[in-house]
Amino acid sequence: MRSFAFMRVCGMLLAGAFGALSLGACNRGGDPAASKPVVALVVKTLNNPFFIEMEAGAREVADSLGYELLVQAPEREIDVDRQMQIVENLIQRRVSVLALVPNGSRELVPAVVKANGANIPVVIVDTRLDAATLSAAGGRIATFVGSDNVDGGRLAGRFLVEALPSGGPIAVLEGIPGHETGDARLTGFREAIAAAPSLRIVSSQTANWERDQAFTVTQNLLQAHPDLVALFACNDVMALGAVEAIAAAGRTDRIRVVGFDAQDDAQMAIREGRMAATIAQNPRAMGRLAVLSAARLIAGDTLPAEQPVPISLVR
Repeated sequence: MRSFAFMRVCGMLLAGAFGALSLGACNRGGDPAASKPVVALVVKTLNNPFFIEMEAGAREVADSLGYELLVQAPEREIDVDRQMQIVENLIQRRVSVLALVPNGSRELVPAVVKANGANIPVVIVDTRLDAATLSAAGGRIATFVGSDNVDGGRLAGRFLVEALPSGGPIAVLEGIPGHETGDARLTGFREAIAAAPSLRIVSSQTANWERDQAFTVTQNLLQAHPDLVALFACNDVMALGAVEAIAAAGRTDRIRVVGFDAQDDAQMAIREGRMAATIAQNPRAMGRLAVLSAARLIAGDTLPAEQPVPISLVR
């Protein structure tokens, strides 16, 4: 479902990347391994299918260019300190480019500043850094690759507005508090819901992006709000946990669940009627663009400040 513009950008980046590879080959001398570019992709966790897909896309391009790709992540998305340690270790290793999906929009800024000090270009993927914090610290990034999460939240909200013309109480499962990705999705969702006063958000709680927590939180929500008509989860992992809790309560036919990320399990749940919709972001395309951007940076090119990846509603 990529747009022509998106494919054109990929083509341009790929051309630049192969140019970078050719340039590197000319300067290698007698030891090809000595000048082999090393691109690091640090994601939030590899326990989430979203980031497994992102790694797959990144690896496709790295393999085609002959680059070494290092993919690392903490065990859990809430482990900001571990992600910072991973980045600092990669800086010590002197990777060619760092592609980072930050677990904390403010917390990872010092690590980015350290990469700047080591002259390692930084590509931010999927989750934006806090612009004010980055500016105050004197940090810089080469480009941002990702979707418009606010617009994705709007898509989810508009779907429920259209699907529930009679309105009713709805609940929200948030990501990590203060995390840019979740906050942006909530902003867009609430904006869309505000256009339908008959839809009321009666509870908005965090489940920290995790399925088990979402199951428990949803169990409590169902007891507190027996008339709930819909639930929006800021990612599919939480949405699937909510689906399990709703099914256990025998209320699958009464509550529409909307997720975010269009993971395979979520799309299957939609086909089976256990979920109503999800938002597709295309993490594989993000991984590809991240490494293609790294190739252009290695070649000395300047990148646009932002490289958007299209989103769509899946239902």
